[in-house]
Amino acid sequence: MKKLLIVVDYQTDFVSGILGSPAAAEIEDEICRKINRYRSENADIVFTMDTHGKDYAGTDEGRKLPMHCEKDSEGWQLYGKVRKLKQDCDRYFCKNTFGSAELYDYLRSNTYDLVELCGVVTDICVISNAVLVRTANPACEIIVDAKAVSGGKWGLDTMKSMLMNVINYDEV
Repeated sequence: MKKLLIVVDYQTDFVSGILGSPAAAEIEDEICRKINRYRSENADIVFTMDTHGKDYAGTDEGRKLPMHCEKDSEGWQLYGKVRKLKQDCDRYFCKNTFGSAELYDYLRSNTYDLVELCGVVTDICVISNAVLVRTANPACEIIVDAKAVSGGKWGLDTMKSMLMNVINYDEV
């Protein structure tokens, strides 16, 4: 069985920075456990990286949210223990909006039986990338562990309605 773990935007600005939250910090250990488990199974691991530049304020998103995840800034870096677990063999995809077009292209040319997503923010970037997974690999099982994402139940409810396997839903 070919498996993929996608760690969505687990970056400093979303955990302890300008858009951070205690809930995002609380999922760090669970994300680390998932990375270690997938690595022990020789599964693929990819990271999406919310990435903005000097032109951010002129975008629709930039008019509604403060500058965050500016390329190469400390806020752009993977957060805490997750940063230490990223290896050179792992792919990462920079994205300037909620879903990653590069991730979609990667998934179109790499078919998986199972894809799990974790990270932040459930109601925006996690769900956007989960939809891209479904679109690129319609036959794969998609798992979202409610204990490894933060951002709200609305996104989890929507992913459940899209026939994604949302686990540990009742524990959050």
